[in-house]
Amino acid sequence: MKCLFIAAAGAAGLLAAPVLAQEAAATVADDTRISQLIVYGADPCPESTAEEITVCARRPEEDRYRIPENLRNDPNDPANDTWTERATELQYVGKSGIGSCSPVGPGGATGCYEELVRNARAERAGRDSVNWNRLIEEARQERLGRIDAEAEAIEEELNPVD
Repeated sequence: MKCLFIAAAGAAGLLAAPVLAQEAAATVADDTRISQLIVYGADPCPESTAEEITVCARRPEEDRYRIPENLRNDPNDPANDTWTERATELQYVGKSGIGSCSPVGPGGATGCYEELVRNARAERAGRDSVNWNRLIEEARQERLGRIDAEAEAIEEELNPVD
């Protein structure tokens, strides 16, 4: 399954390589749409609108047509495994019963949480290095500052101080 995911992600990355920016959009609780883009070199970041916050992560121009860094090396290649990982994997081969994540034996499901944690740590190690949450929060603060400044300007027009 992991190999299939990486192969599919790699193929998708190759197909999307000519695209100037990659977009992932999410809708948040306040019904504001957030577009997350990766722009390369000196490409402009699209302006945010009233209904949409656009957040851009800038990458160097030489990375435009490259495979993403976390997909460049085949993580499933046995040559990339350390001896510690190989020994740990052998520890779980054919394991059943307490502490295993199997339907066999008493307490077989007790190891499922440990397996979930191991898989989550492996996934976290291979993800993109862009901190989208921080970039979205910065864009929101900038937008709120702009709205506050416009509101103050309108208030000054309506209620001039002599």
